[in-house]
Amino acid sequence: MNPKQQLRIIQAAVLTIAAAFYFGGRCASPAREPQAAKEAGGYFYVERVVDGDTLKLSGCQRVRLIGVDTPEVHESQKLTRDASRSRKDVAAIIGLGKKAAAFTRQLVEGKKIRLEYDVKKKDRYGRLLGYVYLEDGTFVNARIMEEGYGQVMTIPPNVKYADYFLKLQRQARESGKGLWKESDFSALE
Repeated sequence: MNPKQQLRIIQAAVLTIAAAFYFGGRCASPAREPQAAKEAGGYFYVERVVDGDTLKLSGCQRVRLIGVDTPEVHESQKLTRDASRSRKDVAAIIGLGKKAAAFTRQLVEGKKIRLEYDVKKKDRYGRLLGYVYLEDGTFVNARIMEEGYGQVMTIPPNVKYADYFLKLQRQARESGKGLWKESDFSALE
């Protein structure tokens, strides 16, 4: 091997290592439905909870829960809009978002889930849009609403359970469950 070939190999190795550090576990390739789920009878493994309404599956795919909106946990344009619209402090909204994310994390992180799709399968960010079920049949989207950690967000054409989610939200609010016991949560509507 001549010196130029050795240099190219070293450069390629350095670039590979640098990319691994830069991406730090993030996906560098476009999102695709993991093949492993097809081989595991349609179940996906939840690697981590990104926030109260978004999951990261093994294989780098993200899933946005259909019909559920939880307060933001990260700085974003949506957080700024929510703060402006509700006239609530950004830190207060993030605090509520962290509680919602903790609830979702306790419910699904490290577990197998099954996805049910509606009319539209992906959002404009390439995330899967899904209704999520645990292996024991627990309907995760509904459980988040039922326990008061989310609000209904309906984006047509994915409206299959919209009326059901509204019913669960109303019951949670009237019972003061989850974030509804926080006076600030209702102001985010």
